[in-house]
This record gives sequence, C-alpha cells and structure tokens, in this order.
Amino acid sequence: MTSASMRASLFLALVLCANFFYWECCKAGEEKTLANFPPRGWNSYDSFSWIIDEEAFLQNAEILAQKLLPHGYEYAVIDFLWYRKNVDGAYVDSYGYDSIDEWGRPIPDPNRWPSSRGGKGFTEVAKKVHEMGLKFGIHLMRGISTKAVDANAPILDVHKGGVYSEDGRNWTARDIGLTHRTCGWMQHGFMSVNTDLGAGKAFLRSLYHLYTEWGVDFVKLDCVFGDDYDSKEISSVSQLLEELDRPVVLSISPGTRVTPSMAETIDKYVNMYRITADDWDTWSDVASHFNISRDFASVKKIGAEGLRGRSWPDLDMLPLGWLTDPGVQQGPHRKCYLTLDEQKTQMTLWSIAKSPLMFGGDLRNLDGTTLSLISNPTLLEINFYSSNNLEFPHVYTTEKRLGKKNHIFFKFKETIYQQKHKKKILGLTSCTDERAKGWYASLQTSEPDQICWNLKMKQSGNLSHCLIKFSSDEHVIHNQEHKQYFHLATPQRDFICLDASSGRKGIASERRDIKLTSCKWHASQMWSLNDDGTLVNSYSNSCAAVNSYKVSTTIGGIRSWIATGRRGEIYLAFFNLNPIATRITAKVSEVRDFIGNSFFREGSCNWTEVWSGKNMQPVRTTISATVNSHGCSLFVLTC
Repeated sequence: MTSASMRASLFLALVLCANFFYWECCKAGEEKTLANFPPRGWNSYDSFSWIIDEEAFLQNAEILAQKLLPHGYEYAVIDFLWYRKNVDGAYVDSYGYDSIDEWGRPIPDPNRWPSSRGGKGFTEVAKKVHEMGLKFGIHLMRGISTKAVDANAPILDVHKGGVYSEDGRNWTARDIGLTHRTCGWMQHGFMSVNTDLGAGKAFLRSLYHLYTEWGVDFVKLDCVFGDDYDSKEISSVSQLLEELDRPVVLSISPGTRVTPSMAETIDKYVNMYRITADDWDTWSDVASHFNISRDFASVKKIGAEGLRGRSWPDLDMLPLGWLTDPGVQQGPHRKCYLTLDEQKTQMTLWSIAKSPLMFGGDLRNLDGTTLSLISNPTLLEINFYSSNNLEFPHVYTTEKRLGKKNHIFFKFKETIYQQKHKKKILGLTSCTDERAKGWYASLQTSEPDQICWNLKMKQSGNLSHCLIKFSSDEHVIHNQEHKQYFHLATPQRDFICLDASSGRKGIASERRDIKLTSCKWHASQMWSLNDDGTLVNSYSNSCAAVNSYKVSTTIGGIRSWIATGRRGEIYLAFFNLNPIATRITAKVSEVRDFIGNSFFREGSCNWTEVWSGKNMQPVRTTISATVNSHGCSLFVLTC
C-alpha cells in the first residue's frame, strides 16, 4: 500500500471513530440542545406512501438500528395519514376514513396499528423504538381535521381537565376551525385553527401533550410552509413544544418551494424546514435543488438559531433504494430511477449543503451499494462537522462535442439547452422579488374594476395584462382577517378565479404557477394590492408575477460547492448537470482566495478524490476532473 493510500485509510478510520464517539459519548449534551447537527433518520413516505402498518414500520426500525444508527441515523419517522383506514375508497384527499378521539385529535388506525387499541396510541410502538436505541417521530397535518370540525368535538383543557372554558362558554372545534384556510393539497382533510383564540391554542396544546405522552421525539408538521404558509401556527406550535419537559425536534414541510425571505421569520421556531416541495427520484428533481440550496447558504441559514438549538434548511428525503410512487395506495415495489452517478450527486449535494439526511427507501430491501452511499464516512463527516459551506462560483470547463474541442471558459453560469418557445405564465414569487412589483388598479367607468400588470406601461394606456376584480361575499368581508381582499378572474372566463394553492402535494421540479379554478370562498383565491405594486395572496403569503418561461428545456451547466473541515481540510465538489461528460477545473489561487486561507498555496497540498479513491500530490495551479453526465467529483484537500 502506498503512503498516500495509507493516509487516506487512516483518515477514513478517524472519521468513523469520531462518529462512534459522538453517538456513544455526547448524547447527554445533545439532549440539552436540539439539532446541534443536521438530523438523520428514516421516513416511511418514499417507500410506503401513507399505507405503512405497525409490522412493516418496526421491521424497518430494527434494520435502521442495526445498520444505520452507528452512522448517526437515529430517527424512525411515520409519515402522513397513520390515522386513515387502508380500505377501498380511501386516498390522500378522501373524507370519512380517519380515526379521531373524543377531543378531535387524530389517533392511529387500529387495524394498521393494533397495539394502539384501548387508547394506547403509539405508546407501545414508541417504547419498542426507544428500546432499539432510536428516537420516534410522526407526521402531522396543519391545524385540525375537517372530521373533528364536522363532529364539533369539544376542546380539551390539559391544565384543568375537561372541556376548555373561557368567557363563560365551552369551546368546540367549530369555534376554532378556519374553513377558508384548508390545506392546499388536502382540502377535505385539514384546516388551520384560529391561534388568536385561547381555544385554538388549547386544542394545539392538547395535541402535543398527547403525542409527547406517547413518547414522540420528532414531529414533521406539514402544510404550513411554502404555498401553505401559516406563520401563526408555526410559532404557536413551537411555543407549545417549549412548554413541554420532553425535547421534540420540529420539522416543517411545504406544499411547494420557499424563499430565504419566507424563512427569515420562522427558522428560529423550528429545527428543520423544507425548502423544496417533495423530491422524487428523477434527475429534474435533483437538479432543481442547486439554486435553492445556494440561496439559503448565501444568507447564512445553515445551522442558524432554532427551537431549543439550531435549524437546518431541508432538501427533503433521499429517495434511494426500494421505493413506491408519489401519492399512491401501494407499498414499495420498484428500484430507484436515478443512475448511480445521479445518486452520488444527490448525496453529495445534500451532505455539503448540510441538509438533514432522512433516508426514504424500504430498509428491508437495502442493497450494499445504497448502504455504502448513505453511510459514506467522508460525506457524513462533511454533513456534520464542516463549516463555511457555500457554492463555489469560480469553476470553468472545456466541453467536448462530437469529437471537436470547443474551449468555453466561464465563471459559473447555468446553461440552458434546447431553448424553445417563450410564453407568459402567471406564477408565484416572494413579495420581496422586484419582479413582483408591477401591478396597479385600473378604474374605468365602462369596464369592471381591473388589476393590471406592467406598471411601466400604465401611462401609455397599454393594459398589457389585466384581470377582473370583484369582492368577496358578505361573510368573508365581515371577517376582519380578509376584509381588504378580493377575487380575480380572467376577462375571457366568467366565474373562474385565480387560485394560488397547489391542488396537491407538489414535487420539487414543479413550477409555482397560479391555476384557474371555479370560484370559492377560500383564502387561496383571496388577493390584495399593496402600495408597492405587489399583488399578495392571502393563503400563500406570496405574490403574483408574470414570468417568461422556456418550455421543453433541459437544465445543464456546472456547479461547485466548497467547505472547510474541522481539522483544516478543504472539501471541494464539482457537479456536472450537463447531458455529456464535462471536464471541470478550478484554479488553486481562486480556491485559496475564496476560503481566505493564506497557508493554502500552489504545490503545498495533497488531495484525494472520494468516489474514485484516487490520490494525487501535490496540487499545482489547478484542480481538474472529467465528470460524468449528471455526476460529481468530491475532493478532500489537506495542506
């Protein structure tokens, strides 16, 4: 064995030992502060959708404890609809198949979770998970279920016992359920609660008291972020969790992608927050994460202050191994569609962006290749212990096409292939985005009130894009929360309104377009016009903008990330988003200047490429690699 190989082997051994000692010796310190590092674990959604049962869950948890807990994967999480009967007629947005207790709180379906019978809930399941050395998590939807509101369930006062009473009256689910704020992708299932009312907070308090009594350590709260943004519920739940003696990691999930500005006010209330919609095993989904992860890293959101500890932008679960399909009523039945190069790219980006690592494949069918990928010691070292994680913009390439060399040098920019057919699409964006500031009211005596796009053309009389404005019904107008809001319709179609909800749980590559649906009195169709020219949607807290899109496009280009290790090593990742193999190069001087390391000089450092195991010494003026299509190279530089 060469001296370089011995150094590489020693480095990997040290990483494994460091991880082992962390998990065995430092857990007491971790309990005092939540999510000191990006959480790791397993979630049932990618392999079971919503139909997982007790037997399958505990089988996966046992393998998690045996094979992945030594690598820091400690959370076993049941994803959504564990309270729904798995029978004909039941599906994601069906109604009437859910189990609730007398206080309107979701409880496990006893046919899928037999140990829950007799009011035990997940107590027995959580106990078994804890005995394995793991922590137990569940998925929850926003607010309160439609079934509880329709049943007008009483609200429990956990402090006094019995029905919550205030102002001389007993409060019920109908008093707190906001029927105009249902979940955008599960409108028949759940709605927000009015957290301005003591009764609304009392209901949420009763939920989390119950679930922590069961032994819950992790809560994934869905439909409160992105298009379904509900800052009041996020902050209320966070404050309620702080009241509890049991530390609970709070993860929130959106209907679609989010922006750093949207996270600005909520990251301190949570430990994980999804910054994309659902990620599945397609290349377009993986590629869609590069821009958003760059944006959150650039504003220093990685490892920021969070609930009782830190918070982490979450790129979603890892859909690797043996999977099911989105939203189906079927368990694991197929292999991951991503190529091995694409899987390496996903795992490398998730690790160097310090995203939580939640594996989604069926662990009962965990193959050796997938196991080695998700337990790669260098990636896990980067994910936990690296710092100064940022996209590195100073890379360039020489592309090879059809045997001819075209020398194209560029400072990082995204390349779009097959650009065809521009069209205007009405979509959602952050209200701080300058593109959103182009709306104005056009009042004409001969026409209905209109809201028009392109403020710059107002003086010329060119109404480039106008929508018909009409007021909400009397019931909504009298609601203080929405009395300044109105509906919008296109001039060509009567009684078809602009709707900002996704209609279903999105996937990461979906564009955030506004759709046209039949008019209804729901906050997803309520809009207001601000003085700065932004058109705000009440439901999503996002703004409308007219965007030009290229259709039939394939995203390509090159990307790079950089980070500093805890022992002074430098991690440099090259990503090739192109459909052809591409040689990617970075100058040593620009790496040195970017990280501000005056000791890092040309010819002074050795390097190892992780995926190939190749060792080189010393680094001269440039670092280069030919990277496969959709693949990556990961360098560890030691000086």
